[in-house]
Amino acid sequence: MGLILLEALGALVLLAVIVWWTMFAGRRRGEIADPAPPEEAPAPVAASAPAPPATSPSRD
Repeated sequence: MGLILLEALGALVLLAVIVWWTMFAGRRRGEIADPAPPEEAPAPVAASAPAPPATSPSRD
């Protein structure tokens, strides 16, 4: 039983180290600044007429 608890504790410590490493171990001087902000994407063009409703195949 003690071995299972020790293994679970080790897994939690390893998880905490991985989370800390990915969150706080970044660049020493911070992130690289973007030279220019991204341009706005143009608004999508609306269709001129709605598509006709789909019909089910007729059974003759």
